[in-house]
Amino acid sequence: MSLTHFDSKGDAHMVDVSDKPETARIAVAQGWVRMLPETLEMITSGTAKKGDVTGIARLAGIMGAKRTADLIPLCHPLPITKAAVEITPDTTLPGLRIEATVKTSGQTGVEMEALTAVSTAALTVYDMAKAVDRAMEIGGIRVLLKDGGKSGRYEAR
Repeated sequence: MSLTHFDSKGDAHMVDVSDKPETARIAVAQGWVRMLPETLEMITSGTAKKGDVTGIARLAGIMGAKRTADLIPLCHPLPITKAAVEITPDTTLPGLRIEATVKTSGQTGVEMEALTAVSTAALTVYDMAKAVDRAMEIGGIRVLLKDGGKSGRYEAR
């Protein structure tokens, strides 16, 4: 198996998808932000000085999905038909779990858009709460589901 973003000379290039059929595509990604229990309480109670942390992070994640091609050099700009970000408090972490779902009808998948949505949301949580908890940790960012296109369905175990 070869890497698709390199040509026969080993130079990076954008994959030509012009011959691929347009199909319905979906990707779901997840990640988390671990924090002090007091920070989680501050966020969930709505008392953070910068405002609604999860609401703003959700919007940032959606914006991140829409701007993926501007951030990742070889990604195709895609007409995203859905970008949703769910942020759920988890006291066992303790912290916030983030899940992004991105859909398109196009010639290439939206895994990078879902991963960028999760990453952007997580970074926004960190930015909004770093004044009280600089030791927050971001992790677990991965694709849970990818479906559509020639390679078919992938589900993480």
